[in-house]
Amino acid sequence: MVLAVYPLITALLYVVMPLTENWTTWQRTLVIAPIMVSSIVFVVAPAIQKHLGWFVARLPRPAR
Repeated sequence: MVLAVYPLITALLYVVMPLTENWTTWQRTLVIAPIMVSSIVFVVAPAIQKHLGWFVARLPRPAR
């Protein structure tokens, strides 16, 4: 999960930081947190489950 989420957070910070230069940390976090949670719930976690669900469920690896 970290391998998928870390680059997403880093990219989002690079996009948001120039637009919010004069904002305090809590204001930036207020903008970034909903975007991150939504992307994890609707994009990252389902993709991991689709490709690695067998590993999470401790099942044998499916044949290709």
